[in-house]
Amino acid sequence: MALSAPPPARVFAELVPARVLTPTPTLTPAPAPTGRGGPPGPPRREVHVSGSAELSASPDRARPRGPTGTSRGLPDPTRQPAQQSALQPAAGEENMTVTEDFSRVENTYQMEAEVCIIFSDFGKMQNVCNLLIEKLGTSVTISPPHFYHTPEAVDTLRRQVCVAAVGNTRRKAQEVCRLFGQSLGKPLLIREEETKEWGGHVDSHLSNFPDSLTLQERIQNATAYASCRVFAVFEIKGKENRRNKLL
Repeated sequence: MALSAPPPARVFAELVPARVLTPTPTLTPAPAPTGRGGPPGPPRREVHVSGSAELSASPDRARPRGPTGTSRGLPDPTRQPAQQSALQPAAGEENMTVTEDFSRVENTYQMEAEVCIIFSDFGKMQNVCNLLIEKLGTSVTISPPHFYHTPEAVDTLRRQVCVAAVGNTRRKAQEVCRLFGQSLGKPLLIREEETKEWGGHVDSHLSNFPDSLTLQERIQNATAYASCRVFAVFEIKGKENRRNKLL
């Protein structure tokens, strides 16, 4: 049996107008403006250190408690007492105050006088006290001196101990940088963290030192102490200059 011929092939096609493809937009970073808004530079190198210092200050003023004395049989209460006459040339320009108390006993007057002299020269104070005892003898009584600090002396001690602590901190940072062959730059932060004060006392009448203490022991008891601790941040500049290292 003869096979029939296959039907002729048919092709269907449709022409569609070509589409224009739009390229997908891409985000391109804009160039960063120059100046302060530019890209960050390399991180700054820093050294963080802390340091401390402790200083002391001897008292700068002394006030003997006395001399006190009593004069009897004064016919005139306006008469200058012998104690004050002896004190005036001996004290010189030192600060001196005199307190006098007159009372009448029968036909005469009795006077009790107390003299307070503030000394800044302790050697001169001893000379004046010795002179009074030599001239007036048992008619006067001189108590042991009271040593103290003026407010100006205390403020000076506080400033000095803070500056000393900052100096110690900077030297410490320099040694750390030299250990790694670097040089120390400018300070970025200096902060006072702690201060302490002890010993000594300002002008006060509440001084009760035993009479057995020597003059130097009284000065030592009245010595003021202060300590300060600071924290600082310094910039590290770079490699240390060989010439500076040799110096």
